[in-house]
Amino acid sequence: MYNPFSLEGKTILVTGASSGIGRATAIECSKMGAKLIITGRNEDRLKKTFESLSGNEHSYVIADLTKGTDLFDLIDVLPVLDGCVNNAGITKNIPLSFIKEKTLEEVFAINTISPIFLLQKIVKMKKIATGASIVFTSSISGVYCSAVASSLYSASKGAINGFVKSAALDLASKQIRVNSVNPGMIDTDIFNEGIISQKQLEMDKLKYPLKRYGKPEEVAYAVIYLLSDASQWVTGSNIVIDGGYTLL
Repeated sequence: MYNPFSLEGKTILVTGASSGIGRATAIECSKMGAKLIITGRNEDRLKKTFESLSGNEHSYVIADLTKGTDLFDLIDVLPVLDGCVNNAGITKNIPLSFIKEKTLEEVFAINTISPIFLLQKIVKMKKIATGASIVFTSSISGVYCSAVASSLYSASKGAINGFVKSAALDLASKQIRVNSVNPGMIDTDIFNEGIISQKQLEMDKLKYPLKRYGKPEEVAYAVIYLLSDASQWVTGSNIVIDGGYTLL
């Protein structure tokens, strides 16, 4: 059956695959026929993702990509990739007056610097195929809107969106496409930690025209589109997936 969104025959790296959007992306890509290499820092959670993948020939690598040794060890074992999804990320809610240099460096190291260097290294070491697709998981925060005490996260994601546009130009001659997905609030395990009450969550959902948060799989489907041949004429784009939040 004809399917322009198929990932059959494509080898794809997904970082931050141990939970949330990264896990959903890896699982959904495997259902579409991709061969996956997944990475993350938490071995137990990464194994759970690995065990949930459809098909076989997948592999996983425990790696902290903010560490140069882990980054190069990962690249050493990589085959030539048809796609790379830079998903690893953290958020820190800290008011401007209380930002410390160590925290600033931590957020940017994970959200901005390490994915940029990963892309640079796989290009320079010829681990990415001509015609490949690179996808960054960014956010509407720092690009289309922000929130109180969210300046570090917003800055790190705003930097990624700017990088995507320039990298798309730099790599266009190699027919390598670079894009990002920009989700609003996604319903992940963070809500199970009890930091935010159920009542607060329900009130916050009302800010969205569709009256709910997104699901990790709904972001994964957009990533699949960008990885597939269906998006061969799409590069330098920042796709918003926010249930209409930024319309208001």
